Amino acid sequence: MQSTASPTNLSLITSSFHALSDPIRVKLLELLREQELCVCELCEVLEVSQSKLSFHLKTLKEASLVRARQEGRWVYYSLNLPQFVLLEQYLADYRRFSPILPARPCSD
Repeated sequence: MQSTASPTNLSLITSSFHALSDPIRVKLLELLREQELCVCELCEVLEVSQSKLSFHLKTLKEASLVRARQEGRWVYYSLNLPQFVLLEQYLADYRRFSPILPARPCSD
């Protein structure tokens, strides 16, 4: 079985986790779970300026979590599902090889 942690994948995994560390970016991903949306729709739903949203979308795009598609003067965004599969496989490697210990009761 090939490890998901090749040097190229490690860079993508690292940038993906960084991208997932911001609440606005997580909200963006949640909105894109349902359908492809244009920037104007995302701005309206999230009630943020286009410049602020562009920064967050750029971060998600650099992490390969979203794809952009130009149609006329609008840019439409959708999830890049293969990147989520890569993250899922990376995390599954830990689950598979590390025993999950039951929670220990707190002692006062």
